[in-house]
Amino acid sequence: MQICVPKEILQEEDRVAVIPETVSKYIKMGFDVAVETGAGEGAYFSDEAYEQAGAKIVADVRELYAMSNLILKVKQPETHPTLKLHEVDMMPEGCTLITFLHPAAPQCHAMVRMLRDRKITSFTMDGIPRISRAQQMDALTSMSTVTGYKSVLLAANLMPRFVPMIGTAIGAVNPAKFLIVGTGVVGLQAIATAKRLGGIVRAIDIRVQAQKEAGSLGAKLVDFQVPPDLAIGEGGYAKALPKDWLDKEREKLLPEVAEADCVILCALVPGEVAPILVTESMLERMKPGSVIIDVSVDQGGNCGSTVKGAVVEKKCGVKISGIQNIPGQMAVHASWLYANNILHFVENMYKKGLHVPDFDDEIVHHSLVTHQGKILFAGALKAMGEA
Repeated sequence: MQICVPKEILQEEDRVAVIPETVSKYIKMGFDVAVETGAGEGAYFSDEAYEQAGAKIVADVRELYAMSNLILKVKQPETHPTLKLHEVDMMPEGCTLITFLHPAAPQCHAMVRMLRDRKITSFTMDGIPRISRAQQMDALTSMSTVTGYKSVLLAANLMPRFVPMIGTAIGAVNPAKFLIVGTGVVGLQAIATAKRLGGIVRAIDIRVQAQKEAGSLGAKLVDFQVPPDLAIGEGGYAKALPKDWLDKEREKLLPEVAEADCVILCALVPGEVAPILVTESMLERMKPGSVIIDVSVDQGGNCGSTVKGAVVEKKCGVKISGIQNIPGQMAVHASWLYANNILHFVENMYKKGLHVPDFDDEIVHHSLVTHQGKILFAGALKAMGEA
């Protein structure tokens, strides 16, 4: 059973799905491990370290994919920038892929259909359910912790003003005002980081418990009450709001967005397209020099004007960051977290034997995207209009 680990090709993506520490654990499980040359260099893991752990180093990624039974990646397959071949087209038919696929996001639909057509069995690490048994596999939470922290630092770099109050000989500079939209793991870490930097923080979430957690970190809450049956889904995650309630949330956000120096957008519905909460007309009400960090871009984005993978400045003077792989900018800790998450996922999936994936397991079932020529992930089918 051959595990293959390609070098990530998404721009500025320095994470790696397997680190030398986990190579040895896969080998003890009975796997063979092959790693593309330079796959770990962005996270400062050398080819020599992988070899010492027992992995084979392969220079040609086409050769690597050709020998694969199980492919472990960080991000969704893309077109290789040098070879001009899509990664899915290099994968053997019938192999297994585990990565972040973001299958509900519109930009990923074509890729998911490619996986289906090549009869690849694929699993998405953002489909793992929030249950106690899955905590060690919960890569979404791990990466969200990194994202929440780094998103505030990115905002601080883009803002043309100080974050904290600064006293000077000619008077004090007022602190920056942050609005955190969505107070799951990303939002809570963003609140904590913005507070540590000295910003004034307001936050909004449709779930009462999430509001309480945001308040406990010192954020002032935007008063927006949604009936629990509309707001809370399986596992305590947010549900997609009906259109009338989504309109009410935008109305509530309008003055808050206009007042903020920085808006961190992290309102997500697991497995579904992110709701649009900041519209073009709302941007025009913001102050010139304000910044939006849309960390929900992998699932479509919370701002209607976000450009995937880019930072753009609107005519009104508002900068919008659609950088996709924020955790990739903190590759050392992000790779360590992710590599251990995916190791626990593989251990659980193959607990009956290396050639017997346990499709009846709740965690495996929830994460399954394509299998035997079919798309099975509910959020993707809904987004594609094929439910």
